[in-house]
Amino acid sequence: MCGIALIVSGIRIGISSLLFDSTCLPRQTEKSLFSLDDLKAALRRRGPDSLGAKKVFLQFNVSGKNQISSFIDDMLCYGNKDDNGECDNFGIHRPASEFHFIGATLQLRGTVPLVQPLVDASRNVLVYNGEIFGGFNLASDCNDAKFLMQTLGKCCSCGSCLTGNCVKCGESSIPDILSTIKGPWAIIYWQDCSRTLWFGRDAFGRRSLLVHWPTEDDPTFLLSSVSPVPQVQQASEYEDRNEIGSLSYWEELPCGIYSMLVDASNTNGYLVGKVKRHEYTNSMLNELINWDRISIEPSSEDLQTSCNKFYRRQQDIHSASLEAVPCEAGSTNLQFQCELIRC
Repeated sequence: MCGIALIVSGIRIGISSLLFDSTCLPRQTEKSLFSLDDLKAALRRRGPDSLGAKKVFLQFNVSGKNQISSFIDDMLCYGNKDDNGECDNFGIHRPASEFHFIGATLQLRGTVPLVQPLVDASRNVLVYNGEIFGGFNLASDCNDAKFLMQTLGKCCSCGSCLTGNCVKCGESSIPDILSTIKGPWAIIYWQDCSRTLWFGRDAFGRRSLLVHWPTEDDPTFLLSSVSPVPQVQQASEYEDRNEIGSLSYWEELPCGIYSMLVDASNTNGYLVGKVKRHEYTNSMLNELINWDRISIEPSSEDLQTSCNKFYRRQQDIHSASLEAVPCEAGSTNLQFQCELIRC
């Protein structure tokens, strides 16, 4: 199990197209009580083998009015220190927005040590918490995250296809790849060429992913595997206000595949992120998700039939051995019901 997180700032995010509960819409909430170090410490407990971070910066391209350029900062300081003693690699040319990826890894597969976030030659960035048990053919010494990074790097980026293979480029879509994975997963992936952020969880929610949608009090967009425990929680003033762990700050991201396209057109000088939710492309998976589960109370006739089968099985066991045979696990409750019926 790994810990993954993303902090996005400098983008006006619209989530009106999402189909889940309206409580996820922007509203007033408490400000976060935790620091970046608190978040890293919480993630490190889930991924003790390594901890890494990468930042993706987006800027308006001076050569084109509504174009966006991106670059990745390796978290090293090449410039001067600012007034607060923090590194300033940009000088007067500040980026319009920042994507801060954090990954803590507990490596279960692969022969080579892996440090997340992963970055490929196309400036795509991945943090991944999950296992690939099927759907793809992985070598026994292949790491899940590394394989997924290579696979996602070949996906369509034209934006014209959402399922299957793209008509224009013939490549698979990202929802199609994620829908093929057999196993638990949570993912945060930046596709640089399309300026699109992808994130989500498997259909059964077997890996956690919390979200903080931008609010009036805190316009930052955050994703995290876990809610960090702030150091200030020990202070009684926060305990009295019931703000321990910033529980109202987070929401559990509903299971699904999401994308956020970053756009600079007609935005009057700022970047806009448009969030969409995508369907799983696996029809069997959708059928399981939409399966109407009904709790059925067995009738007396069904119980009587089960009891008869149970007693016949017990007689066969005793007739086959002279020694006493203890009751099998799971049969005690059925025997009790049968005794009630016999009474």
